[in-house]
Amino acid sequence: MVDLTAVWAECDRQGLDVENRRDELKVFMESLYEVNKVRNLTRVSPEDAALRHIVDSLLVVPFIPDGSHVLDVGCGPGFPAWVIAWARPDVSVLALDSNSKMQWFLSEHSRVNLGQRIQRAEEDILRDQFDVVTGRALAPFGIQAEVSAAWLRVGGVFVPFRTAAERAEIESANLGMLGLKLREMNKVELPDGAGTRLFPVWEKVKPTPIEYPRSWAKIKAKPLGVRSAR
Repeated sequence: MVDLTAVWAECDRQGLDVENRRDELKVFMESLYEVNKVRNLTRVSPEDAALRHIVDSLLVVPFIPDGSHVLDVGCGPGFPAWVIAWARPDVSVLALDSNSKMQWFLSEHSRVNLGQRIQRAEEDILRDQFDVVTGRALAPFGIQAEVSAAWLRVGGVFVPFRTAAERAEIESANLGMLGLKLREMNKVELPDGAGTRLFPVWEKVKPTPIEYPRSWAKIKAKPLGVRSAR
């Protein structure tokens, strides 16, 4: 069984009232590791799961305005999509991933404020529909930005999970061609020295041109980022 002590502490720190939903999280995590025995959903051990999966996912919650429509690009088995939906019943979350195995697992733990979409992020885009777009362990920063921007409405924010080592790259990036402008940079420490997260907040200040995102072949061949700013 996954020890969720660190999760309850993080919820208390953020002022999240999850008392009546604790059992739901326990069932979700028990199921994850039971299914993982045959379906390979995660490489994180049960001993590290509370911090590396759940607490880490919760770190983005303070950057999500009340009542937001949130997109998680590359949701995997539900991190952070399922965790955000569980922690914040006031928001709606769309879990996007092309891996049907991951999406099957999520469908077994449905929530009224959690939707699913099985597809690649650069295809069949719901343009200008979301208040917040995020994603964890998805791709290099420039690639993540390009496949995320078009989904955002003007005024919405792109808040990816990145590492402290990427600060210079992110601050140097020119993503104006995507309609994005860097508003702030937030460094957040995981408990017990488990690591550091960087949450840049990029505001959508104008519509993303229809030519973005490009095809996957073009994105991979020439990712946007620091080099695009030179």
